[in-house]
Amino acid sequence: MSEKEKATRDAYGEALLELGKRRSDIVVLDADLSGSTKTVKFAKAFPERFFNIGIAEQDMIGTAAGLALTGKVPFASTFAVFAAGRAWDQIKIAVCYSNTNVKIVATHGGITVGEDGASHQALEDIALMRALPNMTVIVPADAIETTSVINEIADYRGPVYVRLGRAKVSAVMPEDYKFKLGRAYTFHIGKDVNIIAVGIMVDTALKASKILRDEGIDTGVINMSTIKPIDEETLLLTAKSSKIIVTAEEHSIIGGLGGAVCEFLSENYPVPVKRIGIRDAFGCSGSPKELLKLYGLTVEDIVETVKGTLKV
Repeated sequence: MSEKEKATRDAYGEALLELGKRRSDIVVLDADLSGSTKTVKFAKAFPERFFNIGIAEQDMIGTAAGLALTGKVPFASTFAVFAAGRAWDQIKIAVCYSNTNVKIVATHGGITVGEDGASHQALEDIALMRALPNMTVIVPADAIETTSVINEIADYRGPVYVRLGRAKVSAVMPEDYKFKLGRAYTFHIGKDVNIIAVGIMVDTALKASKILRDEGIDTGVINMSTIKPIDEETLLLTAKSSKIIVTAEEHSIIGGLGGAVCEFLSENYPVPVKRIGIRDAFGCSGSPKELLKLYGLTVEDIVETVKGTLKV
């Protein structure tokens, strides 16, 4: 695994550019934030296939749906808080109900948006997208996975929501990794505890697992990057191997990864689950590091949760 840091939004911009070079059916839409979402790279290379809709996210989604109906493969981008929140009704009707081939790639998810504060921190977007029929929901762990995800969803027919971040993150996936829709990536299955994580929390989980293993607690880590449809086979195997499961996400514990895991396991193989995430609260202003600590999303928080649950 490489330690090189790179924001997933940067990987998205680069992957989109390369995709545009190979395929003339790829079109990109943005809501006046192309410099931040990194779609500006595609815009400069293919201005005839780029549409800046302006600060009108609802219009962007409707236009993307229309382009999909003409045979194009539209990638619509803005901040996660605007994509999932402000344009939710249009996503529900024009994209999901109509089952149009629209790829919504939202950047600036979670509290690591930082100083922009609660108004710009999407902490409920996964829950909003998960609830919609026909929608696929993906949260890549790093730049390597993001690149693979963008290429994979370009070939997939149907609505997709991809959540990306603003902050730089360490590379945790193998260089030759290939994302498979609906399949988790298992780093290790633990006999004591398994941490199921998404996004930036995969790196945090890996660091926590090393500390725990060094202390004699057999700890596994699973990257559940496709939250919907969730990998039920891997989830069931993991539950059968665990004394406890811990979920870790930069999102509300209500309706996100933790909710998805608990919903499946409660009906199929009940085991104790501890959810690490935002606990029914809004975000606030601060640096990403400060906010991760404030909301309990650090390596130390995972270690303490595991030990406290196992009572070691």
